[in-house]
Amino acid sequence: MSLDFRNTNTLWASIITETLKHLGLTTAIICPGSRSTPLTISFAQEKQIETIPVLDERSAAFFALGIAKKTNLPVALICTSGTAGANFYPAIIEAKESRIPLLIFTADRPPELRDCHSGQTIDQVKMYGNYPNWQTELATPSLEINILNYLRQTIIFGWERSLFPTPGPVHFNIPFRDPLAPIPDSNTNYLKSSLSLENFFDSLQIKQVELPKYTSYSMFPYLQEWRNSERVIIICGTANPPLPQAYCQAISHLSQTLKSPVIAEGLSPLRNYHQLNPYLISTYDVILRNQQIAKQLTAEIVIQIGDLPTSKELRTWLETTQPKRWIIDPSHHNFDSLHGKTTHLRISVEQLANYCQLEPNVKSKYLQIWVDIEAKVRQNINQEMITRENLFESKVAWLISQTLPPETPIFIANSMPVRDVEFSWQPNNSHIQPFFNRGANGIDGTLSTALGIAHRQKSSVMLTGDLALLHDTNGFLLRNKFVGHLTIILINNNGGGIFEMLPISQFEPPFEEYFATPQDIDFAQLCATYNVEYELITSWQHLQQKLNPLPEKGIRVLEVRTNRKADAKWRQENLRRFAQTIERE
Repeated sequence: MSLDFRNTNTLWASIITETLKHLGLTTAIICPGSRSTPLTISFAQEKQIETIPVLDERSAAFFALGIAKKTNLPVALICTSGTAGANFYPAIIEAKESRIPLLIFTADRPPELRDCHSGQTIDQVKMYGNYPNWQTELATPSLEINILNYLRQTIIFGWERSLFPTPGPVHFNIPFRDPLAPIPDSNTNYLKSSLSLENFFDSLQIKQVELPKYTSYSMFPYLQEWRNSERVIIICGTANPPLPQAYCQAISHLSQTLKSPVIAEGLSPLRNYHQLNPYLISTYDVILRNQQIAKQLTAEIVIQIGDLPTSKELRTWLETTQPKRWIIDPSHHNFDSLHGKTTHLRISVEQLANYCQLEPNVKSKYLQIWVDIEAKVRQNINQEMITRENLFESKVAWLISQTLPPETPIFIANSMPVRDVEFSWQPNNSHIQPFFNRGANGIDGTLSTALGIAHRQKSSVMLTGDLALLHDTNGFLLRNKFVGHLTIILINNNGGGIFEMLPISQFEPPFEEYFATPQDIDFAQLCATYNVEYELITSWQHLQQKLNPLPEKGIRVLEVRTNRKADAKWRQENLRRFAQTIERE
């Protein structure tokens, strides 16, 4: 344990670093700049914290977000004054919406250098609006012991607020006066001899905020009401639980007790633990396109685990039928975007399963209808995929769900990839780990987030479209600091495929130029610029060979070229056809 007593700023910064080390910080992402010099020196000297320099602040923030997603621990993010911190904003929004802990440290000019055109100075106080869980401007560094105590305790409180009661970003704005470099100052000498480090840090501990208390008695009325209904369905949206198997087992226990079908979003781990849940429904988006069947399957009670799946068909069905809905999630967030007849239970599904000690129901007719239809639609989709030899977008997700090595982490980009995963991802028992940025659902930071998830983990994969990758090509600058392997499956349809699914696609002009926005990029040349491995995929067999086994080091791009308009037409025609087939049978 050591503090840097060379001057006031180095002592201040080293107290921040030492406090965070005691609390369990493992990673700090540092962007270059002058005003943040004391923080950069302090973190760079701390051997127990991995420090990674990143040039682009937006990329740095999403890289930190990815690491925090994978580890479920706060990551420190550091930048200089001025617009540098503004580039963190998109990732901070995503962290807030997807409940990921981040600690943001923006260095700033002291008060006397603000509002006077001193250069690289903007108003940084509360610059992220209401998105941080908590935010503060620290005092200007000084040597009084009571102020040093204040600094330590404020950092502790910020750490706690990044994790409890709901994880999210915390912002520290830190003014520094000159000298910013570690120039020795004799004023700190007296503190060096009088300050007991053991005393100063011995009270460090994380005070966890308790979640609402539930007991088997308080849960009994809900469980009894669910059990007494013949038409109960469980809906599981996007989820990245720290212990995926325990999460899937809890939902299985609830499902088998209530004899309820489980609608599982493609971004849920449930689809990759199929053996745990015999009542899994993966083709709900297609099934609910058949209006007659959708009406027949109207639920009385919906138990929603976390957020809703992406499917517009599912949301429309719930909005139209208005079942009673219970939302199971321990956070304080409101997950009822449909504003239905809803009760929030602030409890995890794992806790709920512990209270679910009722005798299982007999198999219900309602459940059997869902299971039978799922089997038929899944068979039809699989047959279609098997027989189609040409490269097209929706088959990519279907193929990789059966090809990747067990437990592979995969980051799935927004827009069409996330929807193709929902349509096409086949249930399996591979324990693949899905990751995503579905808090704000944007395409920014796609590559950097995926690299953060993959950093120091086993070989990882990213599924993305061309525009999402191009929006974050500065993420490739992380290549020299990245440890591990990331394979990028690039679906290149030269534009925004998601817009082909919207009514605006029928209006030309301005559709192609202003919505589809084709960029005509040669990705082989782009990869060569960043010294990233590249390969053009020529067949489905070729893609399978490249995905199992996966390399252990480096970054590579596997480009799958597709036809944007033909693929949009395939979705429109075939999803409707699959739905109509149910009626005929």
